[in-house]
Amino acid sequence: MGNIKIAPSMLAADFANLERDVRMVNQSEADWFHMDIMDGVFVPNISFGMPVLKAMVQHAKKPLDVHLMIVDPDRYIQTFADLGATVLTVHAEACTHLHRTVQAIKAAGMKAGVALNPHTPISVLEEVISDLDLICIMSVNPGFGGQQFIENTYDKVRRLRALANAKNAEVMIEIDGGVTSKNAAALVQAGADVLVAGSFVFKSENPSGTIADLHKITNV
Repeated sequence: MGNIKIAPSMLAADFANLERDVRMVNQSEADWFHMDIMDGVFVPNISFGMPVLKAMVQHAKKPLDVHLMIVDPDRYIQTFADLGATVLTVHAEACTHLHRTVQAIKAAGMKAGVALNPHTPISVLEEVISDLDLICIMSVNPGFGGQQFIENTYDKVRRLRALANAKNAEVMIEIDGGVTSKNAAALVQAGADVLVAGSFVFKSENPSGTIADLHKITNV
């Protein structure tokens, strides 16, 4: 353990008070902002797009971890680079030519991430894992916040870490969905490096304190 990153998901923030919540994350022990971009096609929900992200960027003082849950993400790679994304994550299931997409993200000056839905095996990444900076394991079905954590995630993370080690790939493993203080330590023990927490943070009585608690639990 050590140097585990906590990335509050702004999907769970109060959209009527976004600047306030962005400021809270800035002042907290959080490491990244996690931004979920949903198109209502790849996932059954629409979140927020470029104008809202642009507004948040003006206040955010920490790296932007942008997660695209959209079809044909290649169309928008340069757009998100221009908006200031530090990490851009696309879904393997949405990319016909995943290697080309990953290379395009890097060419645009961002770190390249690939997300896997719960049903997608880690084997789809065998040929590209050495090119990746981050792999996002969905521990809920993507599209909505507040879902129940899928228990099979622990084993999936262990197998992914073993694959990365076998390929000598220096890649961060991120967990997105249902992360709480009850499973955070076990996820890190399984091999996770980045924990995305949305509802657990923003629906708590003290979001900044909750972020601090997650850091304390995982960085020991």
